[in-house]
Amino acid sequence: MAIVGPTGAGKSALALHVARKFRGEIVNCDSLQVYRYFDIGTAKTPLSERGDIPHHLFDILDPDELFTAGDYSRLARQVLAEIRSRGRLPVIVGGTGFYLKALLDGLFAGPQRDTALRQRLQAREERRPGSLHRLLSRFDPTSAGRIHPHDRNKLIRALEICILARQPVTQLYQSGSQPLEGFRSLLLGLDPDRQQLYSLLNHRCKQMMETGLLDEVREILARGYPRSCKPFEAIGYKHALWVLDQKYPLDVAVSEMQKETRNYAKRQWTWFKKDTRVRWIAGFGSARQVQEITSETILKFLSADPIFLS
Repeated sequence: MAIVGPTGAGKSALALHVARKFRGEIVNCDSLQVYRYFDIGTAKTPLSERGDIPHHLFDILDPDELFTAGDYSRLARQVLAEIRSRGRLPVIVGGTGFYLKALLDGLFAGPQRDTALRQRLQAREERRPGSLHRLLSRFDPTSAGRIHPHDRNKLIRALEICILARQPVTQLYQSGSQPLEGFRSLLLGLDPDRQQLYSLLNHRCKQMMETGLLDEVREILARGYPRSCKPFEAIGYKHALWVLDQKYPLDVAVSEMQKETRNYAKRQWTWFKKDTRVRWIAGFGSARQVQEITSETILKFLSADPIFLS
């Protein structure tokens, strides 16, 4: 099963509840929590709170290592098979929708990266901001509708595929994906009140920045990892670098971090709402009522697979 939804909705808390109740093991589906040392800004569940629940695909990469959705799908499928062999329930949790889609639906074997082409696309966007999204809208309107105009990395990859393969990404995906086999999937989405979530996110961003995120970034840099590492592009970490580099004062960095986090939550909602497989539960994952509804839903789902109910 998988627990999805916007950042701050309590996915990790609900996953722990489910794992304890149904003999589960938690599998990460967050593109940043795979990295070592990036803990506070990713809201990674502390070791002290995990108890005896096995956690998989957390802290598996150094900050300077590259990791793709295809890499995630391959490793996650191996982990799922191992968990099943132990007679336990895999509990996938995270908000990276593309990773989950790669795991469940598979990915096509796209063309290899072309450094020269990527550099040209990067230069084009720097000269004319917004041009990559407009170009992708002509080549592949469906992909353009799914990618935020400011998400330069995804835009470049989508255009790279379109240009090298000479066909839209969506067409390639439909023709070459390999869905996950051997599992029944239950997708549960957390749907808290939007204003309550935004208030929580505003508080969490401020608390992160004031109670450890800056020190965490200092420590990562002290380990010798450069600012060019991909995780440093993420919300929170790039804002911490602004403060450390004295580019912006703390209050401005926090305000921008809050705004970008709220917008990120909106994009996550939009992504998962498009997936008709997701069963939505109103509320936060830490709420008792949500946990009770979740348990009832899982019991019904697993009734055809008694191994998980013993």
